[in-house]
Amino acid sequence: MEWSDVKNAVASVAPALGTALAGPAGTAVGGLLATALGVEQTPEAVSAAVRNDPQAAVTLREIEANLERARLESRSNIITAEAQGESWLQRNWRPLLMMWFAALVGGYWFGLTPDNLSQDTVLALFDIVQLGVGGYIAGRSAEKITRTITGTGLMDNIKAKVK
Repeated sequence: MEWSDVKNAVASVAPALGTALAGPAGTAVGGLLATALGVEQTPEAVSAAVRNDPQAAVTLREIEANLERARLESRSNIITAEAQGESWLQRNWRPLLMMWFAALVGGYWFGLTPDNLSQDTVLALFDIVQLGVGGYIAGRSAEKITRTITGTGLMDNIKAKVK
């Protein structure tokens, strides 16, 4: 049995960990999961633990939640560092990039782009603009709602829970 064979059993309770088992780091991830579950570092032992021990599912979910928390904290730290940066460009490169993509889409609609620009390229640019604008609107709305309800911002609450 290979670690990729355990993927489905693990993914049924912790999808990201199951995906990691099937990837190039599967052996390392499998070993870490075996250690966390307190079983022998073999695919068979991890598979048996996941199928037979209800506590194993809880442990895997906790590991996945901790990984997600660390990922969010890392993203938060990057955005905070950019927002507090000394350089104007460092603080504003994301909005500038989104405005540039929006200008490219607008230019296409006004016929200001080369004739050989493919429809797939235009649609990819439009997807980026939609994602950026949607993320900005959702993020600002969540921040405002959280600040109204709690008196502090969303990122402040996430940071407080992580600590």
